[in-house]
Amino acid sequence: MLPTSLAHFAEQSAPKVRRAETAGPYVLSLFRVVVGLLLACHGFGALFGLIGPAAGPQIDTVAFGSWPLWYAAVIELVGGTLVMLGLGSRTAALLCSGAMAYAYFDTHASQGVLPLDNGGETAAFYAWAFLLLVFTGPGALSLDRLLRRRRAS
Repeated sequence: MLPTSLAHFAEQSAPKVRRAETAGPYVLSLFRVVVGLLLACHGFGALFGLIGPAAGPQIDTVAFGSWPLWYAAVIELVGGTLVMLGLGSRTAALLCSGAMAYAYFDTHASQGVLPLDNGGETAAFYAWAFLLLVFTGPGALSLDRLLRRRRAS
């Protein structure tokens, strides 16, 4: 009886799986846009102090040219924006992933082994999320894809 019920379950769920697989590239695009936007906002706040923690009364923006904070903020703003738009997204995602891995190991890893212990979970998440985008690409909706179509026509 069990094999029959499993076969019935598989038969019933096959259309749902196909729909999920069809939606996958679009969901990947949404993921890319959200992750890129969040990182770009972080860089924007650090550089200009209009949003985020730098907008608070005690925290200043990063000083122009200061190593590594100013460079990290520029990478966050420019790289996050490029990833969000899907323009040069694999290269931008690789740069963002590397910047976040550097932030994790330079700032957080010395304070504890686990990201939850050392306050580095955000940097670790961004590093892995952007690394994922390096290998998956931008998804179905991106400026890269639009430009490729225009060149092909």
